[in-house]
Amino acid sequence: MSGAAKHPPLPPWGNAVAGATGAVLANAIVYPLDIVKTRLQVQVKRRTTDEAPLTTNDHHYTSTWDAINKIIEDEGVVGLYSGINGSLIGVASTNFAYFFWYSTIRAYYLSTQALPKPPSTAVELGLGAVAGAVAQLFTIPISVVTTRQQTQPKGDKKGLIDTGREVIHSEDGWTGLWRGMKASLVLVVNPAITYGAYQRLREVIFPGKTSLRPWEAFLLGAMSKSLATIATQPLIVAKVGLQSRPPPARQGKPFKSFIEVMQYIAKNEGLLSLFKGIGPQITKGLLVQGLLMMTKERMELLFVVLFAYLRRLRAEKLQKVADAAAARAKQVMPIVLK
Repeated sequence: MSGAAKHPPLPPWGNAVAGATGAVLANAIVYPLDIVKTRLQVQVKRRTTDEAPLTTNDHHYTSTWDAINKIIEDEGVVGLYSGINGSLIGVASTNFAYFFWYSTIRAYYLSTQALPKPPSTAVELGLGAVAGAVAQLFTIPISVVTTRQQTQPKGDKKGLIDTGREVIHSEDGWTGLWRGMKASLVLVVNPAITYGAYQRLREVIFPGKTSLRPWEAFLLGAMSKSLATIATQPLIVAKVGLQSRPPPARQGKPFKSFIEVMQYIAKNEGLLSLFKGIGPQITKGLLVQGLLMMTKERMELLFVVLFAYLRRLRAEKLQKVADAAAARAKQVMPIVLK
């Protein structure tokens, strides 16, 4: 048995901090891909009969590389990082909440089992879905604001707070901060599939290993995220459409549901457009999930070592207190005997 297996498991907050740290680092590295996939997902295919742009920006992008070039040309390199502050706050809060509740719920489930054994794939998916739903309830307003920031035209850029006010002052009022909630709750199957697949693939490919090498964690994270993204891409596109400004062709009329977004896209662009932006979406997902799980594994090991060190310090301190008490008792004992 490895040394890591002798240590008690991390508490939920330890897993949450490790997961949030990994997510922030990973998303900061690949953030330009997030901008590109969002811009591609909110635009509507341009037809020869269209006079006005059918997207929230003046430019129409034909590919990931075309989007990167046009954003840099129009807004500079800084345009690739539009809304990054709000995005990273959202990433940190969402992943902290997810990993905290996932660890808590999973630990509770395992404690109720008569025989200790790994949960089945169905159970892993269920645990992930419950944790994801709880996390979404608290963090979706940041996602709404960040999506608005990422799709704002060059001359209408606003900060995190001002964009939030814009959402609140729209016809939806405060509830606008929770636009796309239904789609988000349905999309909890994405992290559920991701982490459920991660756990199962880990048991199949690396059975019995309590600590993965960085490349092993990266491989499992990338594989599991690819499966989840392909399965849920139409819902991801619909959620982005709900949370962004409506396209000019709708004359400011917002979508009411993710079903309406999907119907609009299918009618105007065809069914395959429900998968638009899947290239950068999968690329971003591969890199983010791979880096996240790789970093999370390292952070968990760091916390294990830190907790072991703190326990040793505590034990040494208690031993010193006990030794001092024993020494005082020996000094007092002769006086008592007299």
